[in-house]
Amino acid sequence: MKKYFSLLTGLTLLFLACSEDDNGIDNPNPNPPVSADFPVQDFMWQAMNLWYFWQAEVPNLADDRFSTDAEFVEFIQSQSDEEAFLRSLLFTEDRFTFWNENYKELVSNLSGVSKSNGLEFGLVQFSGSNDIFGYVQYIQLNSDAASKDISRGEIFTRVDGQQLNLDNYIGLLFGDNDTYTLGMADIANGQITDNTKEVTLTKVEGFEEDPILVAETLDVGGTKVAYLMYNRFLSSFNEELNAAFAQFVAEGATELVLDMRYNPGGSVNTSRLLASMVYGTNTDELYIRQRWNSKIQGQLSAEQLEDYFADTTGSTPISSLNLNRVFVLATNSSASASELVMNGLAPYVNVIHIGETTRGKNEFSITLVDDPGNSFIYSSTRENVINSDNSWGLQPLVGRNENANGFFDYTDGLAPDIELEEDLSDLGVLGDPNEPLLARALEEITGVSTKKGSVVLMPAKAFTGSALETPLKDIMYLDKPLNLK
Repeated sequence: MKKYFSLLTGLTLLFLACSEDDNGIDNPNPNPPVSADFPVQDFMWQAMNLWYFWQAEVPNLADDRFSTDAEFVEFIQSQSDEEAFLRSLLFTEDRFTFWNENYKELVSNLSGVSKSNGLEFGLVQFSGSNDIFGYVQYIQLNSDAASKDISRGEIFTRVDGQQLNLDNYIGLLFGDNDTYTLGMADIANGQITDNTKEVTLTKVEGFEEDPILVAETLDVGGTKVAYLMYNRFLSSFNEELNAAFAQFVAEGATELVLDMRYNPGGSVNTSRLLASMVYGTNTDELYIRQRWNSKIQGQLSAEQLEDYFADTTGSTPISSLNLNRVFVLATNSSASASELVMNGLAPYVNVIHIGETTRGKNEFSITLVDDPGNSFIYSSTRENVINSDNSWGLQPLVGRNENANGFFDYTDGLAPDIELEEDLSDLGVLGDPNEPLLARALEEITGVSTKKGSVVLMPAKAFTGSALETPLKDIMYLDKPLNLK
């Protein structure tokens, strides 16, 4: 039976002279007298009360919310639905906190491992209708979709013979059906018409995405331009990312087009490494600074709060292009760590943003599990002490990052310097100099106007997509050790 922390002896003394846990954070009474049969709700409240960025703004998380232990027990027993209980603890403006009933699945997803068929797509609603259609953005390398007759720019309207609409797309595309068949369509003169082509795809358990889709150096009028199509910040591919930049350096690249148009985010540390590969390995220059809630902020050292540019991935010297400008292709699908790179580079590098306003996610998260002895922070070395009666994992927003100039307020997204939407009638081939967004960047680099993509006939107005409907979503997670005072 999971025991509750004593509110009177624990919460009121939480950040005074109580016992310290393995992380060094002051922790409540390790031997509380109160107990009940709601271990999940107990864990959720305790973890969110300690770590949640908006803890002070949520009435149900207030330190003085309960005057007695009995009131606390009554509260957590008042809602038997664990997910509904957790929602009652969220700040109204929180768009990105998420959770999983199985923390092991959550941890696996953070490393880029999931069940996937490798098809990445956007979903668009037909005008004046609940019906929707999908368009293929790209195909993940070495996936099931990569072995099938389907490619970027193709349109689909049906799944297993059913027209996609706002009511059924979740179940048809993101449900328990590991295999489904897409009904394809043609696009011409602004019209989408069903055709007879069908493509059957199967989700593979344990698929690991390679976030580096394209990495090549283009020779554009004698200028060597590195082009990187980077689709997620995964720490497990840091070495491959550094190798790509080493190749750019070896090939004499003097300009960079960083394509993050579909990148929903990921590892904060990987964003720091990428920024260093772009700008330089100046370890005395600040990349970003963290801001936590008032409970946590004072317990963190300057070393923990501040991240500087890096000169090594941790095992390999960083290969940097040492640029003073970078062209970033970003859209509304670009979020969290993608935006962090843009904001973190801005004080040092001329970031020329081509595309659309980004998603506006400037908060980071950490993984919390039912391990009060470690302040609820997940650690792979403590699997044996995580409460076996509670498998839930939380990924709450716990802080914000600001750049070296102190700027962090981009909840409305980062606006482009050059606005250009993707065109469903001409998505182009990623990495091809004629692909409209890349062509626009090359035009800025060379000064030669091509007018390519200047007129968008069918804007790709996706309301959601495959990357945003996966368990990993648009997360930005902190993956550095918490070296606390």
